[in-house]
Amino acid sequence: MTIFSCLTCAIEHGDGAGPPKSCAICEDERQYVPATGQAWTTRDELESKGYKILVEELEPDLYSVTTTPRLGIGHRGLLIRTPDGNLLFEPPGFIDVAGALRIDELGGVAAIASSHPHLTGSSIQYSHRFGHVPVYVAAADEQWIRRPDPVIRLWEGKVEMLPGLWMYQCGGHFAGSSVVHWPAGQNGAGVLVSGDTIAVGGDRTSANAMRSYVNNIPLPASAVERILGIVMPLAFTRMYSAFGVLEQDAHTAVKRTLRRYISWVNGDMPE
Repeated sequence: MTIFSCLTCAIEHGDGAGPPKSCAICEDERQYVPATGQAWTTRDELESKGYKILVEELEPDLYSVTTTPRLGIGHRGLLIRTPDGNLLFEPPGFIDVAGALRIDELGGVAAIASSHPHLTGSSIQYSHRFGHVPVYVAAADEQWIRRPDPVIRLWEGKVEMLPGLWMYQCGGHFAGSSVVHWPAGQNGAGVLVSGDTIAVGGDRTSANAMRSYVNNIPLPASAVERILGIVMPLAFTRMYSAFGVLEQDAHTAVKRTLRRYISWVNGDMPE
C-alpha cells in the first residue's frame, strides 16, 4: 500500500493500491484543481526528484520547516520549541531522513497541529516518525481529514497542546480555522502563529482574512469581528502566517487592518 499526496495541495491521503480519484480539498471553492487536472505523487517519487526538507532558525526557539523545491501550496511549517516539548505547526507535504534528524537535534516533536485543512501536509507521516505524537484537528473540520489515523485528536474552542501553548478556534477561512498563541516568543512579548486564519498582506504591515484567498471570496464582517474578539485579548508583538510575518507591533497592525477590512465589506468606505 502507498501513501499518495495531491500534487496541488501536497496533502497526504489514505493508504491505497492506487491514488484516489479526486482531492476533495482542491475541489472545494476555497482551493482549485489546475487546468492540467488532478495529479498525485508519493514521498519516494519526490525524493527521487531531489526534494529536501530545510530547517532554519527564524528567532530563538522558532524554526521554519520547508520543502525545496516548492511543493503544493508552498507554505512554511513552523517548529516551536518549549521546555515541555516542541510543536510542529503545519508540516510540509514531504518528509526526509535528513530533515527529520535535524528536528531530532532540536528536541523532536511532541505535538502537531495546523490552522486549517489546507495546511495539514504530511501530518500523519511526521507523527509516525516522531513516536506517534498527537495530531490536533479542530472537530469542526473533521470532514476534511484525508488520512484518518488514531493519532488524530479532535478538539473545539481552545486546547492546550503543550504547557502554556494554546490553540484557539477562530473560524472564518474554515469553520475550524485556528491560531496558536506562544506567550514565551519574542523574549516573553508574545507571538501569534496564524497560518491562513489571519494572513499577512503583501506590504508586510497589514493583515487580512478571507474565505478563499486564491478565488477572492471575502468573509462577512461578523466572521472578522469574531476573529478579532478571540485574538485581541492575547499578548503578541509578532505574527507569523503561513507565508509572511508581521515583524513589529503585530497586535496593533492586526486590529487596525482587520477593522479596515470590516469597514470595506460593510460599505462604510468611499469607493
